Amino acid sequence: MIQIYVDADACPVKDEIVRVAARHQLNVTMVSDGGIRPNPHPLVATVIVDRGTDAADNWIAAHIDQGDIAVTNDIPLAARCIENGGTAIRPNGQVLDERSIGSVLATRNLMTDLRSAGEIMSHSTPFSKRDRSNFLDFLERTVQSAKLV
Repeated sequence: MIQIYVDADACPVKDEIVRVAARHQLNVTMVSDGGIRPNPHPLVATVIVDRGTDAADNWIAAHIDQGDIAVTNDIPLAARCIENGGTAIRPNGQVLDERSIGSVLATRNLMTDLRSAGEIMSHSTPFSKRDRSNFLDFLERTVQSAKLV
C-alpha cells in the first residue's frame, strides 16, 4: 500500500494531504523535529525526530519505498526519495521524479553557489492559492498513478 511521507515542519499543505489520503484510504506520516500539532485523523501518524540538521529528512529517506510519495520542498531529500523508488511532490505542486530531479538538483546547487558567492540575493515567492490548487491536482494524479502500479 502506498504511504505518504510529509516533511512537516514548514509544510503549508498538510490539510490538503490528509483530505486526499482520506479519499484514497492511504496512511500519512508527518515527520517533524517538533513544533507541529498531531493530526487526530486515524490515517495520520506523527513522528517526532531528534532536533538536528536533516534528522527528519534522514528518517523519511530511510522509510520511503517503491511507489510511496514524499511531500517536501527539500530538493536533496526529494532526490533521496526518488533513489529509493518514491515520488516527490513540492507544496507548489511540482512533481519530482527520476526524469526531472537531475535538472532541479543541478539548478538548486547552482543557485546555492551563486548565493554563497554573493552573486544573487535569496528570495522566495509567497505561497499562493494557485500553488495550493496545483498541489491538490498533482497529489491526486500521483496517488491515482501509484495505485495503478
